[in-house]
Amino acid sequence: MASTRAYTYFPGCCMHGFARHCQDSLYAVFEDLGLELRVLPEWNCCGATTYMSVDEHQAFALAARNLALAEQIGLEILAPCTACFMILKKAQDYLARYPEIRAKVDRALSAIGLRYQGTARIYHPLEILLRDVGLKGLKARVKQPLRGLNVAPYYGCLIARPYALSNGVTLEAFDQFIPALGANLVDFELKAHCCGGSLTGTIEDVGRRLVYILLRQAKRAKADVMVTVCPLCQLNLEAHQGKIQRQYGEDVTIPIPYFTQLIGMALGLSDKSLALEKLLVPIRWQPVEKGAAAAQPATAA
Repeated sequence: MASTRAYTYFPGCCMHGFARHCQDSLYAVFEDLGLELRVLPEWNCCGATTYMSVDEHQAFALAARNLALAEQIGLEILAPCTACFMILKKAQDYLARYPEIRAKVDRALSAIGLRYQGTARIYHPLEILLRDVGLKGLKARVKQPLRGLNVAPYYGCLIARPYALSNGVTLEAFDQFIPALGANLVDFELKAHCCGGSLTGTIEDVGRRLVYILLRQAKRAKADVMVTVCPLCQLNLEAHQGKIQRQYGEDVTIPIPYFTQLIGMALGLSDKSLALEKLLVPIRWQPVEKGAAAAQPATAA
């Protein structure tokens, strides 16, 4: 299918590292839906959340450099990492509202021959899919309905606040993706609660406790999978399951796919193109015909 719309893709550090499987599925799904991703040339780290507590002005300058580069291209920016999404949006907001920050950032960018104009538009891929494909359009493209799969949606906290999604897109719209794919939507009340973020690597007991609460609730809600829209949430929820099980003596094993992996499954894309083999806890599901027995719940390998 020929591309109908192109976006400037800002991968951030994680999508070229621990979240490579999230990136693979993003590319596969967007290509199948006729949406083109063009990597931002010479992109740099967004500044991440920790930079803000070290040197706020340098952190904003790092983010603004990416925005200035994207403005030269003139395409909308797609940021699949919610930390990157939040930092880029925050930089744009602060540069618009605080002249003293804008002046320092402008001087830093001028020294390397760049100029930030404030025209960049930043989106999460969830927004793009809802706006440019839509639920009806996505449902029409489903080739392999995910019948019998109980899916708990998990947004995490960064995409929910402090910067809202655009074009009237709400987080509840992500819930609607799940039945559109043919799966069963699990009512997951903790879907916007924090997974601990970087606490799992700094104050591990606290971070692990937050992850445990989420996994336990998803299991109690009878979810077969817990799907995320954030690569860092995906890492936290997936990578600590073994330690949590040993610490709390409770089975919290559940697959944690990135949302484009789940969409790709319903579109009938190959497991390899979606990098499903890179999930630490595999999705135990087989296509079933309408009216046939439900799929087996997901279990650890």
